[in-house]
Amino acid sequence: MVSQVSRRAAIGIGAATAALVATPDGAAAAPGGAAGGTGVPLAGAGSVGGPRSASELIRRTYQSQKARAGGVWHSHVAMVDAAGALGVVVADDADRVTHGYSVQKLAVAVAVMDKIDRGELSLGQRLDLTGDIILGGSGIYFLHTVWGDEITVANFLTALLLVSDNTAVRMCGRVVPALEINEILAAKGFTHTRVEPVANPNRFFLGVTTPRETHDLLWRLANKTLLSARSSDFLLGILRWINGYHDGIRRDMSSAERSRVATKYGADYDSLGAARHEAGIMFDPTGAPTLTYAFFADSLGDLDNYGGTHPAVRAHAVLGRTMFDAIGPVTNRASRVRHSVPRFRPVDGG
Repeated sequence: MVSQVSRRAAIGIGAATAALVATPDGAAAAPGGAAGGTGVPLAGAGSVGGPRSASELIRRTYQSQKARAGGVWHSHVAMVDAAGALGVVVADDADRVTHGYSVQKLAVAVAVMDKIDRGELSLGQRLDLTGDIILGGSGIYFLHTVWGDEITVANFLTALLLVSDNTAVRMCGRVVPALEINEILAAKGFTHTRVEPVANPNRFFLGVTTPRETHDLLWRLANKTLLSARSSDFLLGILRWINGYHDGIRRDMSSAERSRVATKYGADYDSLGAARHEAGIMFDPTGAPTLTYAFFADSLGDLDNYGGTHPAVRAHAVLGRTMFDAIGPVTNRASRVRHSVPRFRPVDGG
């Protein structure tokens, strides 16, 4: 989370804040309309009230929470039906190219793991962590106050995704330069998801993506078609671990429920206002991928509030509980892949 106000003001991505009228939670969202949570009804995504009620509830909740939080939202939610087919639940300006902020760290991590899959890098490779590379904002490395460690690629990738460490972004750039990251993403079929190179080839701004491409990245990662199975499991294990981000989607969940959600949060601001993003994937009890979400909200108020009381983050929490409950009756039996994380057990030293 790095402030680059003048740079982003010059880019000017985004639109003026829409005038949104709050809608009661129970009010039905319009099935069409550019500003609405449009989507394909899911046959068989059943819960009490009929086969379509789960997806309809998600759409209604999205509409009401978006209105309450304000700002301009660009979102995509998809969910499997009882037969394992993936259907769109929310597609709200889902192809908008927008600053991904720290959600982009997912794409950076994918590029690093792709190089590992090709045998040009290893998780055990060590790099020195020197004072001149330290970057503030989110993360842990700048808190050390003294530096000089040698850390593995696995170490800084874990910091990158678990605590969104900004120094870890620079460490990634040392092993996969900015232009190479973009080449890898292009080769994987992403048209818009890119980092933004700077004069130093090993450094970059986190760049842009779209909600639909973020969904695609998550779905392919969870289905182990984006990377090798081993690399996919490594990244998903970090994203699902319960020590990660809890203010948004996973706030109102038990520890066991949190472990079924792989999530990545991003927050920053530009000339339009605050941005609060969150994207991830939910798994059924067998470890099969079941639902993806990508919420990108900008032009928000409460600029300096990065906590759980920010209106957009509160909206994420409500949406998280709603979506998780919606997949409760759904088991993705058609999935050919599974991913699990160890059950959390506290350890009292020793």
